[in-house]
Amino acid sequence: MTTGDVEVTESAAGWQTERVDWKRVSPSYAWADLAVNLLFVIALAAVFAVIFMSTGGDAPLFLRIGLPALILIFLINAIFAFRRVRAIGYVLRDDDLLFRRGIMFERVIAVPYGRLQLVDVTRGPLLRALGLATLKFVTASAATGVNLPGLRHEDAEQLRDRLVELAEARRSGL
Repeated sequence: MTTGDVEVTESAAGWQTERVDWKRVSPSYAWADLAVNLLFVIALAAVFAVIFMSTGGDAPLFLRIGLPALILIFLINAIFAFRRVRAIGYVLRDDDLLFRRGIMFERVIAVPYGRLQLVDVTRGPLLRALGLATLKFVTASAATGVNLPGLRHEDAEQLRDRLVELAEARRSGL
């Protein structure tokens, strides 16, 4: 393998070989993620309690084993909220936005600026209380719906404006 081949191989890997300075979302988003997960655990536990009490402890076996197992799985999922949020990152590159998320199964998405059709800032009641927002991107492909959750509201608005500016420049051929 020649030096030229090595360079082609390394550049094909792209984001893995270059030194990328990932920007992280706000650590406060972990609390929102944890709260939503724990509310879901509480709702499942309430369903289990109602079923168990209404049947006098004689619920079907799949409910007596399945619901507690499901509650345990969602409880473990809630515990990983802080690690899951630390795994979310993004970086603005020359031609695209690189977005990363996932602990066990890492997902990296490159969204070319010229393909952005809509950049939306959304805030639910919980995110609004924490001063956070979610940045949503819509591209020409229906399968590429990227959400960047947990940004500080000011950062989300600045990033939205910057992405719209870059998208317009790319679409106009500048």
